[in-house]
Amino acid sequence: MTAREREIIDIIRSQVKPALGCTEPIAVALAVAKATEILADNCPCDCPEGWRRKAGLSIDVAVSANILKNGMGVGIPGTGMVGIPVAAALGAVCGDSSLGLEVLRKLTPEDVARAKELVDTKAVRVTVADTGHLLYVKATVTAEGLTSASAVVNPYASAVIEDDHDRIVETSFADKILMSSEAGAASMDVGSKEYGLTVAEILDFARNAPYEEIKFILEDRTLNLALAWEGLDGDYGLKVGKAIRENQQEVFGDDYMSFAMGLTAAASDARMAGCTMPAMSNSGSGNQGITVSIPVIAYAIKYEVDDESLARALILSNLVAIHIKSYLGRLSALCGCVVASTGSACGVVYLQGGGLKEVSAAIQNMAGNITGMVCDGAKVGCAMKVASGVSCAVQSAVLALRGTCIPSTDGIIDDDVEKTIRNLGAIGSVGMKATDRMILDIMVCK
Repeated sequence: MTAREREIIDIIRSQVKPALGCTEPIAVALAVAKATEILADNCPCDCPEGWRRKAGLSIDVAVSANILKNGMGVGIPGTGMVGIPVAAALGAVCGDSSLGLEVLRKLTPEDVARAKELVDTKAVRVTVADTGHLLYVKATVTAEGLTSASAVVNPYASAVIEDDHDRIVETSFADKILMSSEAGAASMDVGSKEYGLTVAEILDFARNAPYEEIKFILEDRTLNLALAWEGLDGDYGLKVGKAIRENQQEVFGDDYMSFAMGLTAAASDARMAGCTMPAMSNSGSGNQGITVSIPVIAYAIKYEVDDESLARALILSNLVAIHIKSYLGRLSALCGCVVASTGSACGVVYLQGGGLKEVSAAIQNMAGNITGMVCDGAKVGCAMKVASGVSCAVQSAVLALRGTCIPSTDGIIDDDVEKTIRNLGAIGSVGMKATDRMILDIMVCK
């Protein structure tokens, strides 16, 4: 295996990982959990067993506007509640920062009850941070009323996350900085992470990388398909996926497109409503991970595709999404389903024997179709956008395989697919900044 192939695998592993719950409130829970652990490790007071459930904890969280937008209305796993305050409270009560984006994996009913108490007593305060980072969380946890040998003290600790949902760049106890990453100030602009990938290189890697080195990507199927079945079995959110599958005869048809739409939407239904099962995320987004993978997995189920072919298609779909997202940035006013469903369109093209021309055409078709779909926060309604994205992905793939590609005379489309991708990124990261602010203003003023 070449050094570049190893580098690409490292990119995938860093951007495709399990996440329990919507990643914006989960980033808050992670920062709070880290601050609470630092407090326990450095506190001069006597901290008895189980003190996190019993102590008079006070939690202050400052977040970027985009974190607030995506955390306001989404379900928090295992709680029946929505929003950042309960996620922060759970981070303090039971969060384990060593689990990364699965920080709340160990929560119990007792933890949920205590977290609700903290929220109800206004022990959690959330403010908007004055920061140039679109993804930013600073959590400060104070233990009130604990006693040391000499006096009553109120020790406190902080943790800061920047730019990636699980990237802790600073920790402190009281006024003492314990850890600070200088790189934390390096990524002030969205879309600044450049992997040096191209669609041509991505396809070549997906085709030729040793199977043994990439079959780990099949964990996509294990996690996200389980979440989809859960969404179909339960009554989560708007039940979009269930509605599609239960109306397949009268309305949608029993074909591949409706099967893929139903499965993908069902996984989003479950995740957005607070299901306690993890998703395999992509570029920090569970919904993006769901949308980039399940349409490809659905095709493999419907047409009995072997594991190696599926793995190569999932590598392609995930890497295309990562490539586009590198120009767009972690959080923006552009719905991540646009990026993710573009990746899945490429995966479907690959499984039907398409090459670089057809994969590029699928990307062009998607860019000319649903670019501009706005992100108005994470919530149960995301399942409808996911279903729309899957429908567009299948249409784009079918057209690409028939030799149809939106021409460069159309809008933002360029003859060079890489320029089209950059155009898409510029629209979402720069062109829609005012849209992002307006969306947040509308949301917080309701």
